[in-house]
Amino acid sequence: MTCPFCEISRSRIVGNNEHAFWILDGYPVSPGHSLIIPKRHVGSFFEVTKDERDCLFALLDDAKASAVRCYAPDGFNMGINDGPAAGQTVPHLHIHLIPRFKGDLPDPRGGIRWVLPAKADYWSKRD
Repeated sequence: MTCPFCEISRSRIVGNNEHAFWILDGYPVSPGHSLIIPKRHVGSFFEVTKDERDCLFALLDDAKASAVRCYAPDGFNMGINDGPAAGQTVPHLHIHLIPRFKGDLPDPRGGIRWVLPAKADYWSKRD
């Protein structure tokens, strides 16, 4: 089985550094949705070295700056699906940067807490 991130076309790469690269998501949920990916094939965020982590975060900053410049979002969600139980479908670590815009959801409160909908809303009265 081949890894889509290990075999990525260079034409998709927006930015890179020593240990990581940045692409626009092939199935974006908002304009500017980006993926920050280590060059080394590694499945979990908890397996990267400090140098790799620093390079991932440097590109996360670059992707954020680009999204601000191009789309002027009102906020961001950042996330990592780490392991199949967390929804990871590509077994190569990648960080999602998802620009958010006022009105893209009627009530965006809770953000990433909605991965478990029954427990997301802690601010309303529940039985």
